[in-house]
Amino acid sequence: MKNELSIEQEELQFEALIDGLLNNQYGFTESFMDVDTISGLRDNLFRYRENGEMHPAGIGKKFDYQKNTLVRGDLIKWIDENSTNAFERSLLNKINRFISYLNRTCYTSINASEFHYATYEVNSFYKRHLDQFKSEKGRKFSLVIYLNEDWSTKDGGKLSLYINDNKIDDVYPLEGRVVFFKSDELEHEVHPSLTRNRISIAGWLKSV
Repeated sequence: MKNELSIEQEELQFEALIDGLLNNQYGFTESFMDVDTISGLRDNLFRYRENGEMHPAGIGKKFDYQKNTLVRGDLIKWIDENSTNAFERSLLNKINRFISYLNRTCYTSINASEFHYATYEVNSFYKRHLDQFKSEKGRKFSLVIYLNEDWSTKDGGKLSLYINDNKIDDVYPLEGRVVFFKSDELEHEVHPSLTRNRISIAGWLKSV
C-alpha cells in the first residue's frame, strides 16, 4: 500500500480525533487511510452498486425498522467483519487499532464495531438526527470515512454538526477525511449533493 503511516504518525491521527472530540464535540483528520486503500474501497462500492448489492437504508432497528425516504435517502452495504477483501481488511485492521488506542488511553471499553458503505445519489440527504437507537444503546462513537475523489464545495453534500444552539460546523466530504463523534450526543445532518453521488463508509464503535 502507498503512503502507509508509521505507528507514531498513526497515533497522531488518533490523538487528533480524540482531542477534537474532547474540545469541540467532534474530531477530524485527513488521509486516514492510505491512497491505495481509499481507491480500493471506492472501487468496491462502485462494484457493489453496479451488482445491485446496495439497498435503501432504514430508520430504527428490529421491529422499529422502517424505510423513510423523507428522512434519509442513502443506499448501504454492510461490511462483513470477517471480510477477506484486502481493502476492507486494511480498513477493519485500522479501526481495530483505533479501538485499542481508545481503550488504552481513554478507558472506553469498546469491544465491537459495525461499518457499511453508503452512497447518496444527487439530491439525496439524511435529515438531522442522532446515531444512537432509543431501544439499543450499544453505539458509543460514530466514524465516517469519505471516499469522494476530487470533491469541492460546489458539489455540496456537506455534513452539518450541531455543536450547540449557536454553533453549527460544516465538514465537506473530501477523499480520505474522517469525522469522529459521540453517537448519542452530537446531532448531525447530511445535505444533498448537487453534482454527483456522495460516497463514504460510515460506522460505529460499540460496547456490547
